[in-house]
Amino acid sequence: MALTIHEHVNLSEYTTFHLGGPADYFVTVTTESELSEALYYAREHNLPVFVLSGGSNLLIADSGYRGLVIHLAFRGMLFHDAGRVTVAAGEVLLSTVLALVDRGLSGLEHMAGVPGSVGGAVRGNAGAFGTEISDVVQSVKAYDTHEESMRVFTKEECDFRYRSSIFKADRRYIILSVDLELQPDHESFELEKIAKETMATREAKHPQDAWCAGSFFMNPVVTNPKILAEFESDIGARARGGKVAAGWLIDHVGLRGKSIGGAKMSEQHPNYLVNTGGATAEDVVMLVSLVQQRVRDQVGVELIPEVEWVGF
Repeated sequence: MALTIHEHVNLSEYTTFHLGGPADYFVTVTTESELSEALYYAREHNLPVFVLSGGSNLLIADSGYRGLVIHLAFRGMLFHDAGRVTVAAGEVLLSTVLALVDRGLSGLEHMAGVPGSVGGAVRGNAGAFGTEISDVVQSVKAYDTHEESMRVFTKEECDFRYRSSIFKADRRYIILSVDLELQPDHESFELEKIAKETMATREAKHPQDAWCAGSFFMNPVVTNPKILAEFESDIGARARGGKVAAGWLIDHVGLRGKSIGGAKMSEQHPNYLVNTGGATAEDVVMLVSLVQQRVRDQVGVELIPEVEWVGF
């Protein structure tokens, strides 16, 4: 075994939430062969496996994870002809967006500033300002842990939905790389302007260096005409597909700025649940429960977390 498996590694250092307990076993892998070695180790020692990369969209239990956490740190981008690009799953999404912009490749500039890795973005079909990463995905290369083999998924086979995909629904698949299809021959300075404006807009809504997992709840579809009318009146636009912003609902029931322990619903963007320093995962769980109950009781809407819970 060439890899070094570490024991009792604090996972809070690997997440944007900056909370959560230790993994019993932990390893960073940078190649497919190292990933295969790590999975072999897990099988030999009968250990459950959790794979993380960018560390956003995760809530890890205070007790940590009883098994092997594989930190996927694959890097690399390969530019092909006509706007096709292969990106390793561990690449930082922001760095990827800026590299595409620099080459005049359009399609993801409105996602500048979305946290996490490319693989994580594909897994959760991340999106912002009307763009989802599935808009530009051509295919995905993944490792099937059941069959112990590589597989290439077409865009259709990825089963992309709102903040979900086959990779989120079935954890047997570990994303290794993604083929993106961008629009070539754009002026890079124009795309750079859009990316900078997008990041400025995100920063104005909420400090992007805050300790949080990103948007905590998915935007629900609301059928109550009164709530829909109030929401549309407030934003001055029609609700897309009947979806109402989760942050608006949280504010509507009076929970903007609500805190439990070190966990707080942001004053600026109520769908950001922030670790103000010293929060525990239990603080987050209690605050999430309160928010869900209040929105359910007062509005009749079930808020579903976008964030994945690990180790609970």
